[in-house]
Amino acid sequence: MKAGRKRQVLTEKESYIMQMLWSRGPMFVKEMVELYPDPRPHVNTVSTTVRILEDKGYVAHESTGGSHRYFAVARMEDFRERSLADLVRNYFNNSYKSAVSALVEDEKISIDELREIIDIIERKQNH
Repeated sequence: MKAGRKRQVLTEKESYIMQMLWSRGPMFVKEMVELYPDPRPHVNTVSTTVRILEDKGYVAHESTGGSHRYFAVARMEDFRERSLADLVRNYFNNSYKSAVSALVEDEKISIDELREIIDIIERKQNH
């Protein structure tokens, strides 16, 4: 993110493109369009979204053969941490316990997975 800029949130379209770049590495817009499910967006739509991401400082490009190959500058880990914190703050009264409890209530997490999480916490505390 560019220095002095207010923290920005990714739109759904921007997030989709960032996920592509994080998982696949540098890409041309045409390659991105090919990865979309049908009906695919127009190349101009994807190109505009990529340029917005570049303006925000999350994506950069290299010129290759008269075309632009885009790559992620922003790290996925930064967005994951920020998105999770925003989610917990906005929907779970800033309580991670409430967030995990909701996953249990909705049967989105199993007892075995919870045990694994407890093991991770215990190992971290013992180091």
